[in-house]
Amino acid sequence: MGMSVGAGGGGRGGRGRRGRRNTLVSEINVTPLVDVMLVLLIIFMVAAPMMTVGVPIDLPETQAKALNSDTQPITVSVNQGGQIFLQETEIPIEEVVAKLEAIAKTGYEERIYVRGDKTADYGTVMQVMARISAAGFRNIGLVTLQEQDQ
Repeated sequence: MGMSVGAGGGGRGGRGRRGRRNTLVSEINVTPLVDVMLVLLIIFMVAAPMMTVGVPIDLPETQAKALNSDTQPITVSVNQGGQIFLQETEIPIEEVVAKLEAIAKTGYEERIYVRGDKTADYGTVMQVMARISAAGFRNIGLVTLQEQDQ
């Protein structure tokens, strides 16, 4: 029994691989990118409902159906202490119309939502709505919670 051992290391010509050289792979591995994007999508889907208007208000409950809106709505809120907020910024009642008119100049034509705490003074909520209406804004909505069947 004889064995022949070549100097080439098994008949491969001394290269160790079959003629391939070490080359750089110029392709992008998309799998990690897709994984990261899916994780970010899930994070934003969970966090988006939490990023609604940040003024803590105890809204009254009604049987009205929810409205669908594709754009970020403008909200004017009145808390139980009578303080008025445009989005999340407290403003005096005299500045409500001026701020809304400045926003309207940017081309905003959607509904303006008024949120009133259920323990807020009815007169204050109506003063805010009257000022908005008197300024020419006709698309005004009141925000409530849907009644829960018990």
